[in-house]
Amino acid sequence: MIELHYYPSNASFAPHILLEEMGIPFQLRQVDQDNNEHKSTASLKLHPNGLIPVLVDGDLVLYETAAILMHLADCHPGFAPAPGTPERAQYYKWMVWLTNTLQAMLIHYFYPDRMATNGDEVKARAEAQIAPMLDQMDAELARHGGPWFLGQPYTAVDPLAFMLCRWTRMQHNPAKTRPALGAYLKRVLDRPATQRVVAKEKLADPVY
Repeated sequence: MIELHYYPSNASFAPHILLEEMGIPFQLRQVDQDNNEHKSTASLKLHPNGLIPVLVDGDLVLYETAAILMHLADCHPGFAPAPGTPERAQYYKWMVWLTNTLQAMLIHYFYPDRMATNGDEVKARAEAQIAPMLDQMDAELARHGGPWFLGQPYTAVDPLAFMLCRWTRMQHNPAKTRPALGAYLKRVLDRPATQRVVAKEKLADPVY
């Protein structure tokens, strides 16, 4: 059975949502991050960078949130466009953009001291760069007018987009302040699978 190593409100949130959406059997294993279990010898054998999430699927041990999402979507059809289509190309683009552009800048925002002694300046600069990225997401949703990030149907992109937008909730202009993006986030939150994950992870309001 699939096992997701997770911690509430961590980057494991998106795979957790997708697994719930798929309705397949899986187990959750909460990592004791508060006591640095993710840095333990056993955890480092699974993820040498000592991060969360990790997906164990039979003999496969997989880390990196976007990779986990794409693997799950490949193994359980219905959550990604067909290979070789223009829609699949757009799916790849947004999965890579979300993890390589938006998420990377969010990491600078949350961990500014990793980048410079003056962490406050790094955090401010990161937030300033995140704002137009959120505008780009809002414009994309407004452009196609569909309910989900790729238009139709709901795909593995949606849990990732929702999770990263959720991480902006403490910024001056969070994702939810943008009209198309805010309405989209509410639609994702209202899905039963998202609601189950929010309850299981005991996330406080506001969720995003």
